[in-house]
Amino acid sequence: MDKQTIRYRRQIRYMIVFFMVSLTISGLTAMPAREGVSWLVSVVPQSWTMIQAYLMSVREALYQCNSMLFYGYDWLAFAHIVIAVLFIGVLRDPVRNVWVVEFGMVACVMILPFAFVMGEVRGIPVWWRLVDCSFGVVGIIPLWFVRDRIRRLEHTISIERLNTVF
Repeated sequence: MDKQTIRYRRQIRYMIVFFMVSLTISGLTAMPAREGVSWLVSVVPQSWTMIQAYLMSVREALYQCNSMLFYGYDWLAFAHIVIAVLFIGVLRDPVRNVWVVEFGMVACVMILPFAFVMGEVRGIPVWWRLVDCSFGVVGIIPLWFVRDRIRRLEHTISIERLNTVF
């Protein structure tokens, strides 16, 4: 393996591990919803009246609902972890498993219409839907980088194979 191949593999590995850890942490933050929203209420400035009012209504709703809702949050965290596990294939063989990266990119794009449509149905403020959309926008950046590096790696591997034949 030449230096370029090693460099591409290392870059892919670092970015995929970062993405997997971020995805897992993102999911796990759903589990302590009551505590998380209460913390947000305490740190958001009082002068942000619209955001404060929304967060306080969310906090009240969380404290009034039963544990069945939180069971759904647990499953949300589980889904994030399962999706993160999918990316192990990219760590093992990036070229063969580029489809996992593309799957992740499609999921990031799908967040946008889903957040706006379901946000409207659920009465979520537009500014909060934009926060939800930011996960897709931010998530696609490392995946785009990884996909580019996988394509370059694939090209480099092809050249290495040609050089060994001749």
